[in-house]
Formats: sequence, structure tokens, C-alpha cells
Amino acid sequence: MNRDQHSESPSPHFFAPGSLWSLVQARVQAAHRRGILQPIPTEYEFVSDKGVLFLVRIVTSLARKEAVGQSTGRDDRVSGVSQNPFLPYDPELFVADVTSTHVCLLNKFNVIDGHILLVTREYEDQETPLSRQDFEALWRCMVEFDGLGFYNAGPVAGASQRHRHMQMVPLPLAPKGPKIPIEPVLAEAKFHGQFGGAPAFPFRHVLCRIAPLEHRTPAEQAVELHTCYQAMCQEAGVKCFGDTGQLSPYNLLITRQEMLLVPRSKECFRDISINSLGFAGAFLVKDREQLELVKQYGPMSLLREVGVPW
Repeated sequence: MNRDQHSESPSPHFFAPGSLWSLVQARVQAAHRRGILQPIPTEYEFVSDKGVLFLVRIVTSLARKEAVGQSTGRDDRVSGVSQNPFLPYDPELFVADVTSTHVCLLNKFNVIDGHILLVTREYEDQETPLSRQDFEALWRCMVEFDGLGFYNAGPVAGASQRHRHMQMVPLPLAPKGPKIPIEPVLAEAKFHGQFGGAPAFPFRHVLCRIAPLEHRTPAEQAVELHTCYQAMCQEAGVKCFGDTGQLSPYNLLITRQEMLLVPRSKECFRDISINSLGFAGAFLVKDREQLELVKQYGPMSLLREVGVPW
């Protein structure tokens, strides 16, 4: 069987269970030493709104302000529409082979240390539906260390690369408070069976509980996650355009306990770009003028404006 075929068989090319975080840390250190990573220095403030202590990071380096679009605020970007940083990918950013269909790379323009990208080996479009293999690759990483997985489905959702890539950042997101700032809102969610919603969210969204994973392989868990994801898209009104197979824009957040899907109507509030991490309660702004906008209007209002109204 060749390397590109999906296989459940162990392979010496894939990382050993329990080793991924060590591999990430080693690659981060090596990439720092060689000047490959271009981290974006920030300071932060908390903005309280509707029971959530939102984390707002402010870029502190003038030289890095233009890289905000290449960071967690938006995905890894290169100049030139035709360029694809993932085919081929920079070997200095390579962390591990995850599955026969995905590799793990560092995010070159990172705000959070250990921010990884799970990239398809072959080109898949970022706006087409996620596959079972995407969820298997993500889950294989999520069982390795406590993290938040997320996906920006298209430019309106904060993606700037068309090549399919899920993402993961280690938890906690904030230096104090809950691991994910929106946890107090999620704790108040109302469920009808497996699906539910959070009354405090003033925008269309769907929550899905994830069954315990103790005795499931990543491949088995991926089947359930993919099924839930398809149902969530339908429940949230995410539309498929038949001619292209592309879906309308949305953000997807995944923890070991639940998934949150949020349809999108636009990318920015004023000039503040918002991606999946915004719906987790974490914003990235270029300067204190943008911070004041967040404070003036309130983070929940920003999310409502870029989401879809009920």
C-alpha cells in the first residue's frame, strides 16, 4: 500500500503516541534558532462582556502589524494569489506526519507558542466540506495534549489560504480565568438531545456534545465527529453551492467535550478581522485604537455583527 492511501496500520513515518507535544516544542526551538518563525509580540487586556472575560491581544511591534493577517487573526498568508505555502511546505516548519492524508506544520506567524496547522498532503479547497480524514487528523493531535481545534471555512471566516488546513492551539488561551474564555457561556447552554445553543450568544450557532473517547481510536472518533459536523452544518443553515461544492462561510471550534459551529456574514468589524478564535473569546487587534473599538461596542456585539442573526 502506498503512502497516500488511508491506512489503519502503524507506520514508522507517523509520530508515536504521546510524542507530539515534544515534537512541537523541539521544532519551535529549532525554528526560532534559525529565524524561521516570525512570532508576533503582543500585550493583552481583558474586556468583560455578558459574563465572558474576553482576551484581547494588542500587537506591540510596528514591524509585525502587517503580519497580523498571517497570524491567528487570520491564517498563514503569503504574498501573491497564486502561491501556496503548503505545496510544497517549508521543511523547517514540519513537525510530524499525522496520518496518510495530513501533515503537522508550525504556524510561521504565531501569536501563541505551539500553534500548529494540520494540512492535507494533496490540495483540498478550504471552502469545501470537511472530510472524515480531516477529523481523524485533528483528533489524533487532540488526544496528545489539551488544545483547541478550529477551522476557518473561507475568507469571510478569516481564512487567507485556499489549501485545506485545520488548526490547533494549546490551552489555556488566557493567562487567567477559564482555559477558553467562553466557557461560562457554554456552561449555560441548553441542549435538546445532542445539539444545543447558548442563550448568551446573539448570533446563529450550533453546539454538539462529544461522547467520551476512552475506548475509541481517532479513526472511530472521526466517524462520529464527521457525522455531527454534517448535521451541524444543516442545523446552522450552512449552504452548499452545487456547481462548486463550496459551503457558505463558517467557523468551527472543537474541544474534547464539544464542537461549536458559527455561520459567518462578513470577515471584519470595521478593520478588525475575526476568525474562529474570536468566537472562543480571544481577539487580536493591531493597535490601541482597535482595542478601544472593542471596548466601545463590546466583544459580543462584534461577534453578532460578523455572524448571522437569529
